[in-house]
Amino acid sequence: MFEDTAFHELIHSTGHANRVGRKGVLEPSYFGSHEYSKEELVAEMGAAFLCGVTDTENRTIDNSAAYIAGWLKSLKNDRTLIVMAAAQAQHTKDYIFNRKGGEDD
Repeated sequence: MFEDTAFHELIHSTGHANRVGRKGVLEPSYFGSHEYSKEELVAEMGAAFLCGVTDTENRTIDNSAAYIAGWLKSLKNDRTLIVMAAAQAQHTKDYIFNRKGGEDD
């Protein structure tokens, strides 16, 4: 039942410079800042992707959707960020599974 939280934190861990590298992890930011909010959006979307791969999404989808909506509101509903976050989350999922983009799960 805690897969979503573990996956969320796993996505954060890939932001390190020796892994995928993301600005929201590499540079200092404070809670609620634009960069912090973007990183939270990437982590939650990545966690949702991993829950989908592991067939655990049905238990977590409502919480995940609410969390994502909250961070989008913090980002002033900039819908372009959802595309950016989805792309980064997909790239991170591919990194975790040691795949190049476009390979089937």
